[in-house]
Amino acid sequence: MTHSLEATYENGMLRLAHPLPLGPSEKVWVTISATPSPILQAYGILGWTGDHETLRRIAEDPEFDPQER
Repeated sequence: MTHSLEATYENGMLRLAHPLPLGPSEKVWVTISATPSPILQAYGILGWTGDHETLRRIAEDPEFDPQER
Protein backbone atom coordinates (compact mmCIF):
# COMPACT_ATOMS: atom_id res chain seq x y z
CA MET A 1 0.00 0.00 0.00
CA THR A 2 1.38 3.44 -0.95
CA HIS A 3 0.27 6.81 0.38
CA SER A 4 1.39 10.21 -0.87
CA LEU A 5 0.75 12.95 1.60
CA GLU A 6 1.71 16.49 2.42
CA ALA A 7 3.98 17.31 5.35
CA THR A 8 5.77 20.42 6.59
CA TYR A 9 9.26 20.32 8.05
CA GLU A 10 9.30 22.34 11.31
CA ASN A 11 11.89 22.41 14.07
CA GLY A 12 13.58 19.20 12.92
CA MET A 13 10.34 17.22 12.57
CA LEU A 14 7.88 16.44 9.80
CA ARG A 15 4.36 17.60 10.65
CA LEU A 16 1.78 15.69 8.62
CA ALA A 17 -1.22 17.55 7.18
CA HIS A 18 -3.50 14.57 7.97
CA PRO A 19 -3.25 11.46 10.16
CA LEU A 20 -1.86 8.30 8.58
CA PRO A 21 -4.14 5.29 8.09
CA LEU A 22 -1.75 2.96 9.94
CA GLY A 23 -2.13 0.61 12.86
CA PRO A 24 -0.07 0.79 16.07
CA SER A 25 3.57 -0.31 15.62
CA GLU A 26 3.08 -0.81 11.87
CA LYS A 27 6.44 -0.60 10.07
CA VAL A 28 6.77 1.60 6.98
CA TRP A 29 9.40 2.79 4.50
CA VAL A 30 9.69 6.56 4.14
CA THR A 31 10.83 8.41 1.02
CA ILE A 32 11.26 12.18 1.25
CA SER A 33 11.13 14.50 -1.76
CA ALA A 34 10.72 18.25 -1.71
CA THR A 35 7.76 19.73 -3.56
CA PRO A 36 9.01 20.55 -7.03
CA SER A 37 8.64 24.10 -8.21
CA PRO A 38 6.04 24.74 -10.93
CA ILE A 39 8.94 25.61 -13.23
CA LEU A 40 10.56 22.22 -12.78
CA GLN A 41 7.18 20.50 -13.17
CA ALA A 42 6.74 22.24 -16.54
CA TYR A 43 10.31 21.54 -17.66
CA GLY A 44 10.13 19.09 -20.54
CA ILE A 45 6.58 19.89 -21.66
CA LEU A 46 7.48 23.35 -22.94
CA GLY A 47 9.73 22.12 -25.72
CA TRP A 48 12.60 23.94 -24.02
CA THR A 49 15.99 22.67 -25.19
CA GLY A 50 18.11 24.69 -22.77
CA ASP A 51 19.06 23.80 -19.22
CA HIS A 52 16.63 24.06 -16.30
CA GLU A 53 18.65 26.79 -14.52
CA THR A 54 18.33 29.18 -17.47
CA LEU A 55 14.61 28.41 -17.74
CA ARG A 56 14.19 29.05 -14.00
CA ARG A 57 16.01 32.42 -14.26
CA ILE A 58 13.80 33.47 -17.17
CA ALA A 59 10.59 32.28 -15.52
CA GLU A 60 11.39 33.99 -12.22
CA ASP A 61 12.41 37.28 -13.85
CA PRO A 62 10.02 40.01 -12.58
CA GLU A 63 9.83 41.40 -16.11
CA PHE A 64 7.76 38.34 -17.13
CA ASP A 65 5.61 38.15 -13.99
CA PRO A 66 1.94 38.51 -15.04
CA GLN A 67 1.03 39.82 -11.57
CA GLU A 68 3.35 42.80 -12.05
CA ARG A 69 1.43 44.10 -15.06
